[in-house]
Amino acid sequence: MVVLKKSLILTLAAVLTLLSLSPVMAAKEGWPDQLRFMAGPPGGNWFALGGAMADAWSKTVLQTTSSTGGGVSNVVNADRAKGDLGFSVTALVGAAAKGEDPFKEKAENAVVFANLYRQYTYFIMRKDYAAKNGIATVGDIVAKKLPIRLANLKPGTASEFTVRAIFEKGYGVTWKDIKDWGGTLEFSSYSDGANLLADNHIDCFAFTVGRVASIVMNIESQTDIVILPVDQAARDALADALGTVTFNIEPGFYSSVTESVPTVGDYTCVVIRKDLPDDLVYDLAKALWEAKPTLVSAVKDIEELNAEEAIPTRAPAHPGAVRFWKELAGQ
Repeated sequence: MVVLKKSLILTLAAVLTLLSLSPVMAAKEGWPDQLRFMAGPPGGNWFALGGAMADAWSKTVLQTTSSTGGGVSNVVNADRAKGDLGFSVTALVGAAAKGEDPFKEKAENAVVFANLYRQYTYFIMRKDYAAKNGIATVGDIVAKKLPIRLANLKPGTASEFTVRAIFEKGYGVTWKDIKDWGGTLEFSSYSDGANLLADNHIDCFAFTVGRVASIVMNIESQTDIVILPVDQAARDALADALGTVTFNIEPGFYSSVTESVPTVGDYTCVVIRKDLPDDLVYDLAKALWEAKPTLVSAVKDIEELNAEEAIPTRAPAHPGAVRFWKELAGQ
């Protein structure tokens, strides 16, 4: 019995020793005990990247947990301190700062930590439908008031927000208007929308995704498509309203793209509580940059992270993060 007790004591001592040697960092004075990172739905890029980022911060800055989340809810929860930081898109943070739809009031405590990588808006249309109806741009759908069968991602996602904003702020058209023309609207996942397009159950599938998207290649392998440009006036209107930018979908990645296709651009960003200490946020930004080579293995798009684009031009950003990214850029 004495031997057993001695063995148990030694085992517990070994466990405590291992815990004391754990790479998880402790909080400094004035910092929270830990951080709550809000990622994305299970199985997606945001979910995978969120776990990898939380692990990196836990080892170098402060214990960080990662959970599921969404582009809209993460902004709301950061503003209300129900989470500390998480993924969104920069235009959503800009809209929240103004209290614009889908937010019911101004978000004063939700700001950008960093623009991570570019987001492109894709309007993918069946080639036979475009040819039959003489469609060369998204504006042609509106001008002709076509009874189009359109699919988008689910409400609450960054994709649905962006595509709806393009129609509403860029073209003055609502989902109801499209239905009044005789059109239909489907809310689906990336894979379901791709299948609907391939099976000719919809005419156009619109969503936001990174610069090189496997989902687009998957659609191309199933049916002939065109990727529609967003008209200049619509892009300008959205930039004025939400701070979006113009990106070009360039040839070389997709077989359906033979010349530059201008579209509404944005960034996957990290939204963060503005009331977190500046020195903590500075250290988080520094650790993120240093972990970039490792994070690329989780999501390749993180290769695009750079000091020049990390700070948004039209959305509020955290002072601690701004200081780091400006120092890195030599400003």
